[in-house]
Amino acid sequence: MKQQKSYPIYGIMAEFDNVQDLVAATHAAYEAGYRVMDAYTPFPIEEVSETIGFHRHHNKVPLVTLIGGLCGGIGGYSLASLASAVWFPLNIAGRPLIPWPMFIPVTFECTILVAGLSCAIGMMAMNGLPQPYHPVFNVPNFSRATIDRFFLCIEARDPRYDEDAVIGLLNRSGAMEVTRVQG
Repeated sequence: MKQQKSYPIYGIMAEFDNVQDLVAATHAAYEAGYRVMDAYTPFPIEEVSETIGFHRHHNKVPLVTLIGGLCGGIGGYSLASLASAVWFPLNIAGRPLIPWPMFIPVTFECTILVAGLSCAIGMMAMNGLPQPYHPVFNVPNFSRATIDRFFLCIEARDPRYDEDAVIGLLNRSGAMEVTRVQG
């Protein structure tokens, strides 16, 4: 007989068929002390986002973009200055070796280029992308999360996590189905 592998549990997921039940379940889970949870819905629901703490996370993408832009601008200006004054110095009619007005377009373009790249790469890194696999993909009917179903997952890494208590809470909240999500 073949022994089946046992995977660690990722959490408990509940499936709802309407927004009201999902909102009630998120409020009930929050009031019960659960903080590590996620909701999957076909469209944004502001009340659910606020309850699960989505807006409380500090977004660092603007800071990464600013730092990238500053580095790009400094790098572009430095490269043009080095080329003009150190690598290929030309004294033409007594003009300065570093004519800064001439370097404005290069500085601007390098600023925009590096800021845009750092923004895209920073956003992907902070979102954990690319992520071709996630444990919730194995939940039955999860493909309907983009069509007409609403899901709430309370993750096992929550400090208050107790599997039986979570299952009872989600069942009392009107879930159509409650599923264990294997990690």
